[in-house]
Amino acid sequence: MPALAIVLLALLVAVAILAALICDRTFKITCYHTDEQKSRHNDPHIELSSEQYKDIVPRMHEFISEAESMPFEWVEIRSSRDGTVLKGRYYNFSEVNVLNIFFHGYRGTSLRDGCGGFKMAREKKQNILLVDQRANGESGGNVIAFGVNERYDCLDWVNYAVGRFGSDLKILLSGVSLGAATVLMASDVGLPKNVKCIVADCGYSSPKEIICKVAKEGGFPVSICWPLLKLACRFRAGLDLEEASAVESVKHTDIPILIIHGDDDRYVPCEMAHKIYDACASKKELLIIPGAPHAAAFMVDEKMYRDTVDRFTEECLEES
Repeated sequence: MPALAIVLLALLVAVAILAALICDRTFKITCYHTDEQKSRHNDPHIELSSEQYKDIVPRMHEFISEAESMPFEWVEIRSSRDGTVLKGRYYNFSEVNVLNIFFHGYRGTSLRDGCGGFKMAREKKQNILLVDQRANGESGGNVIAFGVNERYDCLDWVNYAVGRFGSDLKILLSGVSLGAATVLMASDVGLPKNVKCIVADCGYSSPKEIICKVAKEGGFPVSICWPLLKLACRFRAGLDLEEASAVESVKHTDIPILIIHGDDDRYVPCEMAHKIYDACASKKELLIIPGAPHAAAFMVDEKMYRDTVDRFTEECLEES
């Protein structure tokens, strides 16, 4: 074999090895949540290091501790798509047949991300189910799918709730960050009419847009990392990150949607909220909380948040 051919072959092999290493690394950083990481991130009292949260954290911990002190029931279902065991905390505050099903954020915990919603539900005597998303908390799996798989978990939780509490059950779906994207992406998967509205707080427009935005800010070459991550997800998890997006899903739904975002969100840009709102085909409302960082709109302006959510959800429940 000529020397040049040997050199070219060696270069090709080296490039292939490098690409494989980058595939593996990007997949582990972005989508893979080890059991050890799940256990560590499951602590709702993990300190938030960003300076944005300095004045918010004490109240957040108060709300979390309040939720931890309340009696609840662990409930468990299996994903109808792949058999993954999914778990959640069910809190019964009333005999009224209304249930709020809440979905937390990326590598998050429902007790932390949902502590504001929990406080509202408890004070309104509204039953609430705090879901541990797949690959998080007590639920099974290790692959975070950015809402692509989680949207069907949402459908499974809704079907579980209707089966348990009856066909007259009225359901409110809510979520923060990844959880907001989850419920938005679930809006066009055939949810039963029991779902009366969706409250989506700081959700992103699509998996691709949020992943590429964070990668670019981290100094990673997006033009290289994104295609390799897509390839890794295909081979490692059978996952297509472009199979669904919040923007595309809300174009095809008739479920009323309230979109909430902080205008100082440095993780999921506020313009993504406007993009989702503009695309939404159903009854919709957009609430922007001035000065609120990511996933903290409730903490920054509880009155505006509570008043808007209460009015919107009550209207939807009355109209049904």
